[in-house]
Amino acid sequence: MSTITAIPTEYKGYRFRSRLEARWAVFFDACRVKWEYEPEGFALPNGQFYLPDFLLHGCDGRSPTDLYVEVKGKMTEADAEKILQFSGIKDIQSYEIKNPILVVAGIPDGDCISDIEDFCQEWGYYGFPGIKHGPYPFNFETIDGDYFVAHPGVNKKGQFELFGDDSNYTYDRDDIATLRAFKLARQARFEHGERPRIGRCT
Repeated sequence: MSTITAIPTEYKGYRFRSRLEARWAVFFDACRVKWEYEPEGFALPNGQFYLPDFLLHGCDGRSPTDLYVEVKGKMTEADAEKILQFSGIKDIQSYEIKNPILVVAGIPDGDCISDIEDFCQEWGYYGFPGIKHGPYPFNFETIDGDYFVAHPGVNKKGQFELFGDDSNYTYDRDDIATLRAFKLARQARFEHGERPRIGRCT
């Protein structure tokens, strides 16, 4: 049986391991948040090594100022264990996270903000197929220990933020800027030397 492998993709001088990672970089650029790609590897308590995909700087709101991000198109039990080890989470009720990390899956799609919310909620509450004990993508669990959906987006101050799953949080979200960022990430083309442009969205 043949194995399907991700396509390494170049963007902004980085060689990403997958097209999905590159599209998330486009999203972060559209959200105007500073990011580093694979800046540093870590030795885990169980003796394994782990290299987070992104480190974001200058996040706003409930998000930590510096936030790690792991991009997963699919998840294995080994992947899940490394992420949980890295976060330092003990259990869902501990609220003690050593290294806040947001796990994301595919780029949310849809024509309106409620489509984006539905996408994040589906993944945030049900997670990856076959992975019983998390980590859940688009969830605060590995950020601050709270099992609650985390919606990436842009706030009304023009800064990247993770919004909670009710209107008390999303009231501060700039829905137009957030939709634009996701649309730019979904539309990003890398074939034949094409370079995504963040300045416009059609």
